[in-house]
Amino acid sequence: MKAIPYGRQEITEEDIKEVVNVLKSDFLTQGPSIEVFEHEFAKYIGSNYAVAVSNGTAALHLCALALKVKIGTNVITSPITFAASANCVKYCGGDVFFVDIDPTTLTIDLVKLKELIQSKPKGFFSGIIPIDFAGFPVNMSELKKIAQENNLWIIEDACHAPGAEFIDEKGIVQRAGNGVYADLAIFSFHPVKHIATGEGGMITTNDELLYERLKVLRTHGITKNPNNLKENHGGWYYEMQELGYNYRLTDFQAALGASQLKRADFGIKKRNEIAEKYFRELKDLPLILPKQLSNSQHAFHLFIIQTYNRKELYDFLKSNNIFTQVHYIPVHLMPYYKNLGWNKGDFPCSEEYYDKCLSLPIYPSLTVKEQNYVIENIREYFQ
Repeated sequence: MKAIPYGRQEITEEDIKEVVNVLKSDFLTQGPSIEVFEHEFAKYIGSNYAVAVSNGTAALHLCALALKVKIGTNVITSPITFAASANCVKYCGGDVFFVDIDPTTLTIDLVKLKELIQSKPKGFFSGIIPIDFAGFPVNMSELKKIAQENNLWIIEDACHAPGAEFIDEKGIVQRAGNGVYADLAIFSFHPVKHIATGEGGMITTNDELLYERLKVLRTHGITKNPNNLKENHGGWYYEMQELGYNYRLTDFQAALGASQLKRADFGIKKRNEIAEKYFRELKDLPLILPKQLSNSQHAFHLFIIQTYNRKELYDFLKSNNIFTQVHYIPVHLMPYYKNLGWNKGDFPCSEEYYDKCLSLPIYPSLTVKEQNYVIENIREYFQ
């Protein structure tokens, strides 16, 4: 059996055609494909605005900048995430505080979140960065209540969850990142994600002022909008009005993203079918499987099992050309964050989860034969 990774991109002939069309056009960057991708993505997610950027980390950084994170700003996130969810605060000079995960959903524990906020003086915290982990959406309506009570903004890290949905307290189906509950949301288009552009990211929002600020920050802090210029020397004139970054996406990446977006719903359907087979075939083994809740649609960026035999199972599967992965090493245990004062034992649920977690192969092009091979090898290990 050829190597089976935990995740991979799928590039179709239509994808290639769309990229080639851009390569033959007048624009490779800052052209019309960007706006097309942004418009279509906002429509898919259900937000008013979308801003395409160079990667998911850039998206997080721009969100932190747009919300004016700086020295003295305190922000809360989960330790079970990729480091960028916390790093974006540090980039701006702010400080990061962690809240343990709920062992059922693997997302930020809302009870512990309240406890942390209440343990500090009023106004101590400025914002929250929740993670829609593995494709499971945070209950944003409940989180928003906590945020409003404490005057906190929300950046929803939805990198794992385009197409994920939850039912809010009013019985309305809400799509992850649609801007109804979060001030800003971010997505990643890394090759293992639902939509691949090589590298790339997107920010969604319903706030027009934040949208306009993000577009300026994305392009060096420069504006050519005549309504915002301090002076105007002519049609060529532009002004750098604040310190921004070159976080633009290219047009050929946008064309690839827009093409892949057309298959997004199919990809969610395939991921859920693959997940259902794992549930059926692994339920009798000594494993903890992902939780399924009736009020949520899981996007299944990852299918994570938990076992105390993680290292042995990982090595066994690798020896049979099955390449699983661990998501994630808790951020607070990274040497950088340990040097800031965080220690092993600070977040027991996150640490216990890390000791047991293993991400199995799941992506739309995973064949029945390949998934059967994965399942057979897992069952063989536990015999």
